[in-house]
Parts: sequence; structure tokens; C-alpha cells
Amino acid sequence: MTLADPFWLLLFLPLAWLVWRKEAGISLRMTQPNSQMDDPSLRTKIRGKLSWLRWLSLALLVLAMVRPQRKWEEEKIKADALDIVLSMDISPSMLSKDFEPDRLSVAKRVAADFVAKRPHDRIGLVAFSAEAFTQCPLTTDRRVVQTFINELAVGRLEDGTAVGMGLATAVNRLKDSPSRSKIVVLLTDGENNAGYIAPLKAAEIAQTLGIRVYSVGIGTEGVVISPAQRNPDGSYSFAQRYMKFDTQLLEEIAAATGGKFYRAFSERDLEAIYAEIDRLEKTKIEVSTVRRTTDYFHWLIGAAVFLLLIEILGTWGLMRSVTP
Repeated sequence: MTLADPFWLLLFLPLAWLVWRKEAGISLRMTQPNSQMDDPSLRTKIRGKLSWLRWLSLALLVLAMVRPQRKWEEEKIKADALDIVLSMDISPSMLSKDFEPDRLSVAKRVAADFVAKRPHDRIGLVAFSAEAFTQCPLTTDRRVVQTFINELAVGRLEDGTAVGMGLATAVNRLKDSPSRSKIVVLLTDGENNAGYIAPLKAAEIAQTLGIRVYSVGIGTEGVVISPAQRNPDGSYSFAQRYMKFDTQLLEEIAAATGGKFYRAFSERDLEAIYAEIDRLEKTKIEVSTVRRTTDYFHWLIGAAVFLLLIEILGTWGLMRSVTP
């Protein structure tokens, strides 16, 4: 709440004080026959208070002249948003211990942070190992996407790495999108060894539909502590294993679609990769600000007039103390 013309207070407050002092100095109290000064009637008490209505009315009029008002700004956002599908590998090798605590946990956390920075885009999630499925369709609800990312777990699908299936499923989610910009962030840690759709064939389909693919290879090559076998209860036994990575395949997928290939050997690398993708794929946003003002002086004037009418009617009508 603000005052549009506060300088009126500097003029009226001293003037009101002088008038009040003058009235207080010339006040005269008269008695009437048969009146009891020690026990004034209710009518006398009310009449004595009527003058306060005049002062309250004056205060309201002065407040109306300084024009109290409420101001606020309303932002209208027009966003040329992107459609993004995160396609994430959940094969057993994503539990390898070259990341702390493992590759999948770090990938989930960094992906959730990426989603949090894209308030205007539609984002979906695909998970794949030997087969692929849509974990979350395209949505603008970031919390929903982050919840599904956090629920990703190894062991829900058959073991293996079907890069082509993961990419094709993501492309299928975007093929009917009306968005001008359609993107797949494909994250995997191994070689393609499963699935009935070849990765380069899926990349060709993506290129035809105008979908860019940013391929991300996570993990180190060489000997790492990784799942060696699945136990009957669904858990995994770990052992030192030699891990290979098909860098060339991911480079070809990215190049075919106009995207870019990245390699993440650490959590910091992965954070930097998602930060770069965030910079490269900026949503175009137009923000127009509308300033609005609501004045309240008319309510104050109405209240002042109402109180003056009560004071006049009381003084010269119901509460008159002088009779003919």
C-alpha cells in the first residue's frame, strides 16, 4: 500500500491542530434548569461525542486526498518452449562403483537438477536396458518428472543394453510434438548388445523428424567394480570387471541428428555436460510486465460524508438540547 500524494499531510495536519486548539480554548459549558451535572443523561453523553465524528470525517477526507493505493505488477510470459526426452540406461552396469555411490545414482541426481532448471519446457523420461519403456510422458510438471527419475532402478527389465531401443522409444514420444525444437538426451554406459532396432536406424528416424540427439557416455573404461551376476533375490553380486565403451557409435548418433556427443568420467563432468546442454538449448521467453494500480480514495470520501451526515442529524435533529 502506498500514498500517491503524501504532501497533503504536511499541509492539513498543522492546520487541524490549530483549529482543534482554537475550539478547545473557547469551549463553554452551560447548564439547563433541572439538570444534574453529576449524572448526565445518555442523550447528553452522546451529544458530547458527536464532535468526534467531525474530526474523523476530516481525517478521512485528508487521507482521501493523499490517495492511498495498491500497486502490483503482473508478468505475462510467452515461451517458445522445447520438448525434451531424457533416455536413460538402467542396465546392471549402471551400478558400477567408479561413481559414488554408483553411476545410476549420480545420473539421476544430475538429471533431476537439469529438469529443475527448465520451467517452461515439456520433459519426458524413457528408461532402457535390453528393452525400453516410457517412464514418464511429456509434461510441464517438473516435480512429476523428478519423481519418476528418482524411481529409476536397475533390474526392472531384462539385462542388456539396447541403445537403439532407448533412442527409438524417445523419438516415438516426440514424433507428434508440435514444438519447433525437439531434443533427446541419451545417456548410456556401455556397448549396444540387445534390442531389435539398430541405434543408427533410430538416429536416422530422429534426423528425419528434426529431432536432435545429445548422446552422453558415462563411466570409465577398464577394470571397475561392477555387477557380475544377479542373485535369486534380485540383488547383484559385485566383482572387478573390464568395461568397454562404444564411443564411435554415440558420436555417429549425435552427428547424424545435429546434436553433440559428450563423455563423462566423473560426477563433475556430468554436471558440466548437462549445464552445457542447458545453455545450448535455451527456451525463448518473452516477458511483458503490466503495472496495475487500485485507488481507495472514493471509499474514504464516502465514509467521511456518511459520518458528517450522522453528526449533522445528531446535532440538529435527534440530539438537539435547546428547545423553544
